[in-house]
Amino acid sequence: MIGGRSIFDNLVGRMKVGVQTTGSLVILAVESTRFIVTDIVARRFSWTEFLLQCWFMTRVSLLPTILVSIPFGVITSVQIGAAANQIGAQSFIGAVNGIGVLRQGAPLVTSLMIAGAVGSAICSDLGARTVREETDALMVMGISPVQRLVAPRVLAALLIAMLLTVIVAMSAMTTAFIMVVGTGQISAGTYLESFVGLSQPSDLFLAELKALIFGFIAVIVAANKGLQARGGPKAVADAVNQSVVLSVILLAVVNVGITQAYVMLVPQGVA
Repeated sequence: MIGGRSIFDNLVGRMKVGVQTTGSLVILAVESTRFIVTDIVARRFSWTEFLLQCWFMTRVSLLPTILVSIPFGVITSVQIGAAANQIGAQSFIGAVNGIGVLRQGAPLVTSLMIAGAVGSAICSDLGARTVREETDALMVMGISPVQRLVAPRVLAALLIAMLLTVIVAMSAMTTAFIMVVGTGQISAGTYLESFVGLSQPSDLFLAELKALIFGFIAVIVAANKGLQARGGPKAVADAVNQSVVLSVILLAVVNVGITQAYVMLVPQGVA
């Protein structure tokens, strides 16, 4: 009885923590968005911090993203090519490769890089500032840490996520094209014809929309965990671990919802 009671109390406690985390994420998302809009309109947005964050995010994520997208393109072409050969649908390899990369692969790879490389760096930076009481000092001076530190990072992450998605899509699709055409499975004309025939402009729009949403979620989670770090270096390390895990879970759930809505609302078929 005592054991059952402790398990129940543990579940209730976890549910309360989950509700509190969700509320704090929503509040931070609303505040950062409001500061971005109002500061840009009022011409007091910190563009210097924005550019610094853009360069920082590009520096820490560009090379790893390319190195991940190339083997992703290889694996995609090999698996799809093997399945197409079994069912005699080699002429559709280009369409399946390209659409799969655009709709799912590129935004997911980008989001994982943003959550892993960029998000962990943002969380550790803000966590260290919080532990050193720099954020408290900003509030004492009447400066909002969300306005000064979070808003420029959020806007920078949105821009970098969109650009990285294009780079991932081009790297993966080029790699898949070289693998399929180079091994003689189909001709270059057949590959491109199938891709152009079945892909739609909305596929690229979906990829960029996913990149925006995923980048926004990853940075908001990282900033929230960083600003809530308390206790010292161990607290910062725990915050980084929590931000990466929570970001990956949220990105997976949101990706399922967006993909399902896209399939239901956008007509599928030959463009």
